Amino acid sequence: MGPGMKNTFDGIEPLVHKSQISVPYHWWAGETASRFFVELRDTKKIMGTRCDGCGKTFVPPRKTCPVCFTENTKWVECGPAGTVTSFTVVRKQQEALHHKVPVIFALVLLDGADTALLHRLDEVSPEDVKIGMKVEASFNETKDANMTAIAYFKPAS
Repeated sequence: MGPGMKNTFDGIEPLVHKSQISVPYHWWAGETASRFFVELRDTKKIMGTRCDGCGKTFVPPRKTCPVCFTENTKWVECGPAGTVTSFTVVRKQQEALHHKVPVIFALVLLDGADTALLHRLDEVSPEDVKIGMKVEASFNETKDANMTAIAYFKPAS
């Protein structure tokens, strides 16, 4: 604050109002994400885009390669198996979590992909999760074309 300016909030507790207003909205996922989500829902396939410039495969797919800025036009199937490259365990129940704690979130590098996908692990205890662990996707039966078409990843059989 500059010289001569007085803070009008000194000694006054800020007012915080918790709203109960729900503001639903819709957004277009775009051509690339839409194809990814529809494939998940309809075919239970995890599709990525491959860059013709540098050869990297991106899951989730990218329309443009972030490495060499080439447009990605080639679609390839990846997974459904992969490897845990990193993980975290959420142990405090929060309203945003739709599952009972502990919840395990992991970065999964799918077979055939060069980028990892963030998703939930299940059918494994937090103590048994390891970096390098092989996992596979478990799919939901859903009418929605979104990430919940993959229910979770579980240890590979």
